[in-house]
Amino acid sequence: QVQVVESGGGLVPPGESLTLSCAASGVTGNQWTFAWFRQAPGKEREGVSCFRNSDKSTTYSQSVRGRFTISRESGQTMVRLRMNNLKPEDPGVYYCAVRPGRPALSACLSGNMYDNWGQGTQVTVSS
Repeated sequence: QVQVVESGGGLVPPGESLTLSCAASGVTGNQWTFAWFRQAPGKEREGVSCFRNSDKSTTYSQSVRGRFTISRESGQTMVRLRMNNLKPEDPGVYYCAVRPGRPALSACLSGNMYDNWGQGTQVTVSS
């Protein structure tokens, strides 16, 4: 059974950086994909970024492209999301999701693609 655990959320001022981590257990082989989603109060869940381990491909939503970077922790079934220049529109609960296989990058930010989710970690951006 796959278990997903996020960490690293917190409160930061606008313009600052934060790194989230997502560790998955029960994942085997190298054909798996991680994704980050976020949900702010009163808003729909939004796909932020995904990492496809089979070929190390990544993708980002337009709202975070150029500011956020997803990367895999070498030798571990873990990815990090480095969030730079955080803006007032970035806060929310950030969720990590994992699935086997290599979905198309055009689809990997769809929450329906994932069965394994973490509990989420809160990110707050405020001065």
